[in-house]
Amino acid sequence: MTSIPRTPEHSLAPRRTPSAPQPGLVVLKLGGELLESAAGMRAMAAVVSALSTTAPLVVVHGGGRAIDAELRARGIEPRFVDGLRITDAPTLDIVVSVLAGRNNTAFVAALYAAGARAVGLTGADAGIGLSTRAALFTSAAGAQVDLGLVGQPCGMQAPLLLDLVELGYVPVVASIGVTGNGDLLNVNADTLAGHLASTLGAARLIIAGRTAGVLDASGAPIDELSLETVDGMIASGDAHSGMVAKLSACRVALEGGVAEVSIVGGRGLQNFDNAPGTTIRPASVTA
Repeated sequence: MTSIPRTPEHSLAPRRTPSAPQPGLVVLKLGGELLESAAGMRAMAAVVSALSTTAPLVVVHGGGRAIDAELRARGIEPRFVDGLRITDAPTLDIVVSVLAGRNNTAFVAALYAAGARAVGLTGADAGIGLSTRAALFTSAAGAQVDLGLVGQPCGMQAPLLLDLVELGYVPVVASIGVTGNGDLLNVNADTLAGHLASTLGAARLIIAGRTAGVLDASGAPIDELSLETVDGMIASGDAHSGMVAKLSACRVALEGGVAEVSIVGGRGLQNFDNAPGTTIRPASVTA
């Protein structure tokens, strides 16, 4: 008997009516540098656990420097353009092993110890990070770059995350994407967080890393920026490297209806409400 293959649409379709968006939902993206040491991971887990008691929460995490260290340990030099990793097959294997294995599991355990009901996931689970392979990327300098096995989120599936949040769990998503054919892709964690915030109907997106927001020429955080100003900073080169990906993620979230979007410093925090950083607004900020 000949079996009928299922299309990606069939295989990823929810089996029941999905949960409604959760009021006040927060998507929190954590840079991997905040989770590098055991002490840092415990400290961040305490802050994230406290946040989860005040609002429904989905966490997305990266692990860039841990990936870089593992690549160099295997004799592979990391390559980037505008903060996006150029990913070949050996690099993707390391990305998956570091993010989905070591980092995600360790942080979920730290959150559990801090009192949060955390569940470890990747973007491959239930189509959370459904993606297509990224097209040629135009860098801030105008060059056309093939990023390799890098994903661009598209048609992401929200029901599993909404179900978990509704049941009181904290999903912790490693930034790995999956195609409709089941191929894994490396997805920038800022990019994934911005698209998830839009897809989930989040009220707030927080991108936390080692830098206290967008900095001015003197190195001080800029309190607020408009999208128009952000576009100008990218075009002029004032924003570069990893900040370009962060600002682009903020744009996706704002255009998707997320009301509050911020880039904050995550080191030494007691809570995210008082975190130093920059709020991105959809329209020009006036005095």
